[in-house]
Amino acid sequence: MSAKAEPRDDAVTDADAAAAVVAAGIDAGAAATDATATEIEAATLRRLLAHLDANKEVQNIDLMNLAGFCRNCLAKWYSTEAKERGHDVDYEAAREIIYGMPYDEWKSRYQKPVG
Repeated sequence: MSAKAEPRDDAVTDADAAAAVVAAGIDAGAAATDATATEIEAATLRRLLAHLDANKEVQNIDLMNLAGFCRNCLAKWYSTEAKERGHDVDYEAAREIIYGMPYDEWKSRYQKPVG
């Protein structure tokens, strides 16, 4: 039996997610299966990534200031969740998944100079 990992400060727990669902007025028990919930969550992430890809003018610093997370945060979360499930996805590989290209390429094409 493996020890349960302690929640991280930046992690949304299952209880947090369930509370958000209840707060949104959705019956969490109404989901047909855990697989259905996972499919919906995956589709939501894909939609978020597509939205960020279509709005490259929105800089990471803007996201951090307004929402408290950015594309790099998504990559860190992706890498962490993969590792917790036994998959070796390092931070750079996760960044390429989130950005849709190597980070250095995205940065040179779309990141605005500070100032």
